[in-house]
Amino acid sequence: MREQLQKLLQEATANVLLAEGATAPEDFSVVVVPSKTPDHGDFACSAPLGLAKVLKAPPLAIAQRIVDQLQDPDGILRKVEVVKPGFINLFLVADQWHAVLKRVLEEGENYGCSVAAQPERVMVEFVSANPTGPLTIGHGRNAILGDVIARLLEVTGHEPVREYYFNNAGRQMRVLGESLQARYEQALGRDAALPEDGYQGEYLVEIARAIAEEHGENWLEGDEDRFKKAAETAIFADIRATLDRLGIVFDVYYNENTLYEEGRVEAALEDLRAAGLVYEDDGAVWLRSKNFGLERDRVLVKSSGEATYLLPDIAYHREKFRRKFDRVIDLLGPDHIEQFPYVKAATGALGIDVERMELVVYQWVNLRSGGELVKMSTRKASFVTVDEVLDDVGPDVFRYFMIDRRADTHLDFDLDLAKERSDRNPVYKIQYAHARLCSIIRKAQDQGLTLPLASAFPYARLESPEEAELVKRMGRFPEILQRAAAQREPQEVTRYLMELATMFHTYVTDAQRHRVLSEDEELSRARLGLVSAVRTTLANGLRMLGITAPERM
Repeated sequence: MREQLQKLLQEATANVLLAEGATAPEDFSVVVVPSKTPDHGDFACSAPLGLAKVLKAPPLAIAQRIVDQLQDPDGILRKVEVVKPGFINLFLVADQWHAVLKRVLEEGENYGCSVAAQPERVMVEFVSANPTGPLTIGHGRNAILGDVIARLLEVTGHEPVREYYFNNAGRQMRVLGESLQARYEQALGRDAALPEDGYQGEYLVEIARAIAEEHGENWLEGDEDRFKKAAETAIFADIRATLDRLGIVFDVYYNENTLYEEGRVEAALEDLRAAGLVYEDDGAVWLRSKNFGLERDRVLVKSSGEATYLLPDIAYHREKFRRKFDRVIDLLGPDHIEQFPYVKAATGALGIDVERMELVVYQWVNLRSGGELVKMSTRKASFVTVDEVLDDVGPDVFRYFMIDRRADTHLDFDLDLAKERSDRNPVYKIQYAHARLCSIIRKAQDQGLTLPLASAFPYARLESPEEAELVKRMGRFPEILQRAAAQREPQEVTRYLMELATMFHTYVTDAQRHRVLSEDEELSRARLGLVSAVRTTLANGLRMLGITAPERM
């Protein structure tokens, strides 16, 4: 309906401009948006405000000219009004909203899904934590954001592929192995110190104890990498178990070592050198980053011969597109912001269309308990793991809280609020609305009242403004999903579900005016259909976020 109205207004505006011999500004567009209040109609348009200069007239007068040119061949408009300072408010005839309710009831669990005009095969790379420790709450935000973005891409007609990229080599893994060896010797009762900047978490103590109990002192001889390998195996098993608790399944686990084994790192370096983008200085190999307009040149290979993180990152991103992805989305923390432009520029220099490469940056999570900030550090024993938070609040609350704010804003995770089972907790409020809706439907079934067919539904009996607003809000659901997917902003969906749940709670609480089941069977059937549609919309929205929709609470 919004698109149809927008087309009608575009045609009317074009006629006004043509009559005046005027051309619209380059940044001008006719946009129709849902009205904020019922008093302002169903939809509104502010296009006249952008034409005052070219038409040399007040916006209010321009709005009236556009309305005078407005055609309504299908008779969908009940009223059109012009209001200061130059808005056009559009009121639809009531039966236009009947189509929304009919669609929800007919499509059921598919309501909200859409087919993309240009479907894309999209790699979503997220989490990508190296196996040096359990997933912390910061990793948890990355995990939920990535998974929900992939879910939204899927329901809007794209083909997402979830990929986890990790490195089990290099200095950090060497330090991890040395840290485990020290903990192992301590478990044997020996005096052993952790290496400088070693990993201090309790998880290594537990792994070391298990090794000591199984092998005793016999494990001191053998493969020099045995401690590193043991740590990696145990920690990765822990990471996968955490992801399972979150309901996240990856399609691909990609190891940085594969890039070296297949010669892709060396090939990327040679291709950059052939393009004249590499030079040597002080024994190191440098990328001519300034050639791309970046602040400084960056080292690709240290004087020791060891590659920096930048070189395999460049090779990895080229490898992504070699696998025929139409688009690549990276979810990274703020500590990666500085490096990404270098990766993007160098990958572009290797022939990749970097407009198809996106970065979603998420900010850190602050965990609060009892009003106090809980400090976290990956290598020290004070960090908080995803599992610890899940033990307290469960996966549904964890998921919702992690996507309830824009990714690029800091997130305060209120542990006390997350544990509450009250309307203050947004997850509880939405899930309770769904359970309450299910209860009404069960009661209707017990009374022998069945949902009428969508084609024979008594739509006209839904007469109150609150009922109309519920239907209008449900009508926005597909568009909300499309916008959330396109903009990579899952919080649009959490906000929508909260608004719909709040609207339903308000509606059904007014039992005198909105009693769903009454002696009037036709009205009861109409309201039962409305209730069923709201339940379907809430359930679909929660499912698309990976959150359960309980039928009883």
